[in-house]
Amino acid sequence: MHDDPSQFKSGFVTLVGRPNSGKSTLINAIMGKKVAITSHVPQTTRHRFRAVVNSDSYQLILVDTPGLHKPIDALGEELNRSTLKSLESVDLIAMLLDVSKPLGKGDIWVMQLIAKISAHRILVISKADLAKEGQAEAQIEAAKKHLDWDGIVVLSSVSGFNIDGFVDTVTAFLPAGPRWFPADTSTDQPIEVIIAEFIREKILLSTFEEVPHAVGVQVDEMQHDSKRGLYSIYATIYVERDSQKGIIIGKQGERIKVIGTQAREDLERFLADRVYIDLRVKVRKGWRKDASQIRRFGYGEGL
Repeated sequence: MHDDPSQFKSGFVTLVGRPNSGKSTLINAIMGKKVAITSHVPQTTRHRFRAVVNSDSYQLILVDTPGLHKPIDALGEELNRSTLKSLESVDLIAMLLDVSKPLGKGDIWVMQLIAKISAHRILVISKADLAKEGQAEAQIEAAKKHLDWDGIVVLSSVSGFNIDGFVDTVTAFLPAGPRWFPADTSTDQPIEVIIAEFIREKILLSTFEEVPHAVGVQVDEMQHDSKRGLYSIYATIYVERDSQKGIIIGKQGERIKVIGTQAREDLERFLADRVYIDLRVKVRKGWRKDASQIRRFGYGEGL
């Protein structure tokens, strides 16, 4: 079917909110597949990337952002800078509030930021599956005191509740416009970045304390043998201290084997082919304080 230029709508929608408000999980739910990594660790999302939702009548570009927070190092500053840059020239801002947590100073700070942006604003009450009676209503009333909203949606990305309602609400505000990306595009991220992120997610899930924040992942080489139906991926996991390297490798290499196996299973679903993965761990002291290294990893504004 050919798009009717006079009827076709398209636009950019930036998702904002504090860390762990559910932005990446919502994008995965809308896309119907995993394109963004998730965990309970703050700063899980380090990239500002776009997920593309295509239909015959519209193209919706969802911009996932690192959670806005008070930075403690150069990495945190770069992630905040990336999120604020994503608010430039967007058609709509969707702010996520975790229904299970009361409105806090951080949420109000985010609202004050987006109040200065000339774009439509949608309030999204996320994690409705965790809501106790009256919590969603209380969140909405509290948020209304600080900002006027063009629309309000309560949803659960985990259960799938009202995901379509979110898409319908957002697309109603899209202006007439072209397809910015080819119709078969699902994300604007280079494949190497997605692979590195899938690996990092498994590290976040299997380590603890200071390790997750100190981890950076870089794909060094990737080969695809179409005859064998096999991707060969070679990646390096960077940490800041020798003790962190030992934690990731684990006793007799057990933990890094688990990380590799879990990442391979995700990647085989994403790439629709078999995957061989080779992981190395190296120490690069103080990389989170080095802006040039942060960008070499592709975090924040990236490469």
